[in-house]
Amino acid sequence: MDVKGIITYKAFYYYCNFSAYFYSVYTYIYCYFKGISIGNSNKFFGLPTIVRHPDSIISIASKCRFRSDNDSNLIGVSRKCILSTHKKYSKIIIGDNCGFSGTSIGCLIEIVIENNVIFGANTLVTDFDWHNLNPNMRSYPVETGKAVYIEENVFVGYGSIILKGVKIGKNSVIGANSVVTSDIPPNCIAAGNPCKVLSFFK
Repeated sequence: MDVKGIITYKAFYYYCNFSAYFYSVYTYIYCYFKGISIGNSNKFFGLPTIVRHPDSIISIASKCRFRSDNDSNLIGVSRKCILSTHKKYSKIIIGDNCGFSGTSIGCLIEIVIENNVIFGANTLVTDFDWHNLNPNMRSYPVETGKAVYIEENVFVGYGSIILKGVKIGKNSVIGANSVVTSDIPPNCIAAGNPCKVLSFFK
């Protein structure tokens, strides 16, 4: 029997869950004072960065997991989870039982993530360009974007980027390091830059 392996393996996971308890309590208090709606039984591994613009909405339902600590996902998390709204009336809506690992969500208009969506490590979702494409306007704030909708049971692979105006249909899988620039239908596997459908589930 591999006693050393058993002890160190269990100790690692006990440590992660023990520290997550304290991070979760802190984050619930943090969300309360920032005016962020948050449901029950969410778990935070490490401290996320959450920035809510005045008169915008960030809503997190229940039983979600946010992994911001480097040790919390053994595929490798290179940054904190970051949720940010950037304009009055911006909306980030996150459903039940979603998972995020070093995921950044930046919202100008609306980003809706339905139930049971999983984001692999170091993923990005945004509904605007962050900088103007017009070189004469690049130093000015971006004022326009297009909403993003991610339906239930979607799995977004490691390092993928979901850009403005995209809808991803339910049950679909986005392959690692993909750049999603257009709609992806339900029940498929899609990957690449730009992301394209490779096959459908039977």
